[in-house]
Amino acid sequence: VQLQASGGGLVQAGGSLRLSCAASGRTLSSYGMGWFRQAPGKEREFVAAIHWSGGGTYYADSVKGRFTISRGNAQNTGYLQMNSLRPEDTAVYYCAATRYYNGLVRASIYDYWGQGTLVTVSS
Repeated sequence: VQLQASGGGLVQAGGSLRLSCAASGRTLSSYGMGWFRQAPGKEREFVAAIHWSGGGTYYADSVKGRFTISRGNAQNTGYLQMNSLRPEDTAVYYCAATRYYNGLVRASIYDYWGQGTLVTVSS
C-alpha cells in the first residue's frame, strides 16, 4: 500500500482544512487508517483513527470535537476534516494504514505511512 497525504496549507486560527489520504496498490477495506502529527521539536503524536470496515473512530483529546476522520465512498481515500484550528495544531500531518484491528492509537502498529503534509495555523 502506498499512501499520499495532501490538503495541508496555511490557515488562520479558527479556520478549517481537510486533509486527504489516497491509497494505491490495494484498497483499505480490511485496514485501519490513522492520522498522526509531528510539530517541530516534538515527538509524533496520535490525532485520529478509523476502522475502515466498521467505521469506529478514535480521537486524541486535544482534537476531539474539532476534527473528524472519515472514509471516502471509494475504498482508497480517507479524510481528516479539521475545524476550529489553533496555532498548536501546527505540524506535519501523516496518514498511516495498518492491518491490525486493535491499538490504532499506537504509531508502532502501522505498516504503511504517507509522506506528510504541512499544516500551519497562524494566530
